[in-house]
Amino acid sequence: MRISTALTFILLFSSAAFAQNKPQPSATRPTANAQASFSPQLMQELATIRDAALADDYTYRQVAHLTENIGPRMSGSAQAQKAVEYVAEELKKLGLEVRLEEARVPHWVRGIETGELVEYPGQAGGTPQKIVLTALGGSTATPVEGLTAEVVVAHNFDELKTLGREKVAGKIVLLNFPFDKQKAAAGLALDAYGEAVEYRGSGAKAAAELGALASLIRSVGGADYRLPHTGWSQAAGIPAGAVTAEDADLISHLAAEGPVRMHLTLTPHRMPDITSYNVVADLKGSEHPEQVVIVSGHLDSWDLGTGAIDDAAGVAVAMETAHILQQLHLQPKRTMRVIAWMDEENGGGGRDAYAKAHALEFPNYMAAIESDLGAAHPLGFDAKVTPAALDLLKPVQSVLQNLGANIIKITNYSPGADISTMAKAGVPAFGVKQDGRTYFNYHHTAADTLDKIVPRELRENAAAMAVMGYALAEMPQLLPR
Repeated sequence: MRISTALTFILLFSSAAFAQNKPQPSATRPTANAQASFSPQLMQELATIRDAALADDYTYRQVAHLTENIGPRMSGSAQAQKAVEYVAEELKKLGLEVRLEEARVPHWVRGIETGELVEYPGQAGGTPQKIVLTALGGSTATPVEGLTAEVVVAHNFDELKTLGREKVAGKIVLLNFPFDKQKAAAGLALDAYGEAVEYRGSGAKAAAELGALASLIRSVGGADYRLPHTGWSQAAGIPAGAVTAEDADLISHLAAEGPVRMHLTLTPHRMPDITSYNVVADLKGSEHPEQVVIVSGHLDSWDLGTGAIDDAAGVAVAMETAHILQQLHLQPKRTMRVIAWMDEENGGGGRDAYAKAHALEFPNYMAAIESDLGAAHPLGFDAKVTPAALDLLKPVQSVLQNLGANIIKITNYSPGADISTMAKAGVPAFGVKQDGRTYFNYHHTAADTLDKIVPRELRENAAAMAVMGYALAEMPQLLPR
């Protein structure tokens, strides 16, 4: 029995070892079907595009101008309009057919934003404590002189619901739901953001429904330096703001000891909507001009920083695709369309206007690509595509493998807010998948500035988008839907 058992174990172990050592098909090794779509000439062109983008500083120069010369680009602002004009002119210099397509966008202006704790347990002689905060988009204003009220703390929506109207009405609600830094550090930053951003989007509405006088949330992000994080919040008819993570903890700790009262001043105001523009620029296809491949990023930004990683980088990377193709004298078979979207941050006016104007064309679109997760090292693409489409793109993965940007991960959601309507209509959609471990330390804060851009990594992003964009423009058949 012992010999038989041992022999069985040895045979099983040997079989398993042979299976492990047996050559396995590469995740990026092109299949015969994929190879038929990518000629040796196309593969050489893709490698040339990759190498040219990695050696070019055009992308960085565009980011630098958008962030430092123009500055924050809140939709409806003078800077947003200046950015539209600048990008349009730059794309005209590249020889593209450029047009400005109208979009109605909100014009929300940040005012005074201050907060201080005026009563709290253990207070020394009536001394207040300053709270660092910022207004959220969609917030209404306090009176000019501010308001003073008790703060009630809930850690999630269930706790808020349990408090009920009796304990919430007439008070300031703080929703203290933390951004999960461990998930972010493990490469799951978008998952952490998705959990926490729900409180920014819906927190004020939930508080208002219970009669709250104002709403605050813990800032959505991983910053540790008392940086408040702004962003869109569903209009709720009450002042809505975000406090830093450190101040959220301070208020929570004090409120656990006894009553805490805050004086809060937020004076944002929403002006009438205005007409702004998406910048749309075409490098016409030589064989199928009616078939379109979109490369894009959003031109607007929040106003606390200068919008470098969110999303001047994405706009510049898309511009670089056109720049490289023109520099190398490569004429794609399909139309390469560069889009600098307006109003991604505060409602999606540019996305909606584009969909309304172009929806009938979507069946002819080959694909849409968006970059909107910063400028850190690219890992590949998130893609709302079919498995059959993924198989056809294996040669692209092989070209990008030496960058480490060869992942194509299929998702069931749009990998970009501005291309979401197209994705919903069945257009294959790709989002550049960056290393996002530190992205939410700076996103929507005053620290989103040019120094956060690493030029080498920005060039890698440009290479990834340009290679994917040109490959999609040159493949002999449309991707299956």
